[in-house]
Amino acid sequence: MDIQLEKREAMEMLKETNDPTLIMAIAKLLRKNKKDWWDDLTNQQKEDIAQSELEFERGEFTSYEDVMKKYR
Repeated sequence: MDIQLEKREAMEMLKETNDPTLIMAIAKLLRKNKKDWWDDLTNQQKEDIAQSELEFERGEFTSYEDVMKKYR
């Protein structure tokens, strides 16, 4: 199966249809199929990000410019 060919054919069929029910059904299916990268993170990764956000809010961070000063 050539996935690129299948995609092109599906796009052509979609362009040629004027059936709003079909168009809305396809759009709904595609939106439902989209995954948020957040959902793929482990609980530990999510906790680490939350901790980093708290540290940032408290001003506990080093700016990019300061880090780069060490290496220039």
